[in-house]
Amino acid sequence: MSFPVASAHRSGEETLIARYFKPLATDPSAFDLADDAAILRAVGEDAVAATDVVVTTDAVVEGVHFLAHDPPDTIARKALRVNLSDLAAKGAAPAGFVLTLALRDAGEVWLEPFALALGEDAKAFGCPPAGKMVRRSGAKPGDRLVVTGTIGDAALGLDILKGGPLATALVDDATGKEMLIARYRVPQPRNALATAVCDHASAAMDVSDGLAGDLAKLCAASGVSAAIDLSSIPVSTTGRKLLASGAVSIEAIISGGDDYEILCAISDDCYERFAHEAMQAGIAVATIGTVIAGTASPRFIDVQGRELSLQRRSYSHF
Repeated sequence: MSFPVASAHRSGEETLIARYFKPLATDPSAFDLADDAAILRAVGEDAVAATDVVVTTDAVVEGVHFLAHDPPDTIARKALRVNLSDLAAKGAAPAGFVLTLALRDAGEVWLEPFALALGEDAKAFGCPPAGKMVRRSGAKPGDRLVVTGTIGDAALGLDILKGGPLATALVDDATGKEMLIARYRVPQPRNALATAVCDHASAAMDVSDGLAGDLAKLCAASGVSAAIDLSSIPVSTTGRKLLASGAVSIEAIISGGDDYEILCAISDDCYERFAHEAMQAGIAVATIGTVIAGTASPRFIDVQGRELSLQRRSYSHF
């Protein structure tokens, strides 16, 4: 089977979805498959006052999101947390999950730590649903663009696990290597910030396919563009070390996948309250740029005022 070739502005995955599956998603609650989630509409007398039931699903695939010999407990946590990350970016709290598991061969030695970790994470992140879903499509010119945490760590961790050049670059920094690997293997979904996203963000999504590519998706859904200050993008201490040494480029940082941070658009009027609630939740947030009018691709500007020309904006699953 062959798949459509990705365009300059869409990944292979987006092209496939647009061609084959978007025509099937005719219900308004599916949002033309242009968002990370859909809504199950309530029916009955109380439908108008009902809370949105937000549904999302993200598969984790061996060789893409985890490696064959990764510990089973980290695979379980990642499988759940990548979906929790989507919910957090929609301003939604988890109510439960459905597991689909396809294994070539796995016995009790593998399944026991997998199931134990899955149960621990389900308990740790579980809470009743609340709030109204935040879509990708509400960003307005003048809004701040804000991200949580640090960007690019997971992609760097994957390079290390695959024996890439970063494994050599960090040969004397075991702590840094382990941090990056942990960021790839076990994401930290920002569900503690879901209420703040719901209350203050005009648009949001999680960063799963790379900041540059996911920002382009949010802007496209909102009918806007963006100007990003590269120096304002939060990068971990180890990431900055690799950037300074030339071992990795800023393009690799902003186009690598599996960050599972939140990218959101917030008006100036709401930002102070959002930042305060993020601080109370113990989650770092950073303003990285501004939403601007127009439909051009987002621009990434360095400290000299030069625009970075990106060869690749995001990770493509196909």
